[in-house]
Amino acid sequence: MKQGFMIQEQWSAVDRYFTDLLVPSDTALDAALDTSAAAGLPPHNVSPNQGKLLLLLAQLQGARTILEIGTLGGYSTIWLARALPPDGRLITLEADPKHAQVALANIARAGLAEIVELRLGRALSTLEQLATEGSGPFDLIFIDADKPSNPDYLAWALKLCRRGSLIIADNVVRDGEVVNAASEDPSVQGVRRFNELLATERRVSATAIQTVGSKGYDGFALALVTTD
Repeated sequence: MKQGFMIQEQWSAVDRYFTDLLVPSDTALDAALDTSAAAGLPPHNVSPNQGKLLLLLAQLQGARTILEIGTLGGYSTIWLARALPPDGRLITLEADPKHAQVALANIARAGLAEIVELRLGRALSTLEQLATEGSGPFDLIFIDADKPSNPDYLAWALKLCRRGSLIIADNVVRDGEVVNAASEDPSVQGVRRFNELLATERRVSATAIQTVGSKGYDGFALALVTTD
């Protein structure tokens, strides 16, 4: 137990080192974390380093339209929205009214209210509504909501994408439990099914990266849509 604590301390120290060097303090982002914590939201937001990675990936993608599944307090939303051009748009989906209220305030404080649209409701229902409305195709889709629904989120993401779109899914390692086929954790099983679907989906080229840091041991999947 002591060794595990020491390893986590080292991971967090390295995260702080890179954050201090490469991710300067930002008033709006810091406030988003502070207000989320004060409101009692779960600390499931991405780390600053991971937020910067999302911004860079969106910029590399040249994204003009982004869909985020799972808003929480809007921290990752702010990172992604900042990668958009002035006429870009980001739609973020959140099921919890309290989370949505906090997120909207954080997004407005960051000056992004004109770019970001928050849709309140169960993501599976909202995704169907987006498809019915003819929304999309989105250049980038970030999946970071309830993990048991990840397979369904992937199916909808593929309907709302185009060739060249990028799909990113967070938390696909689950402290290494992803390799445990006998796990009774619905989140682990949801992630396993998501990964298996990526492996057999002919329309994408995908990989997954393990990460360590202040958020512990986890990882994310990247899938490029290569054909319609």
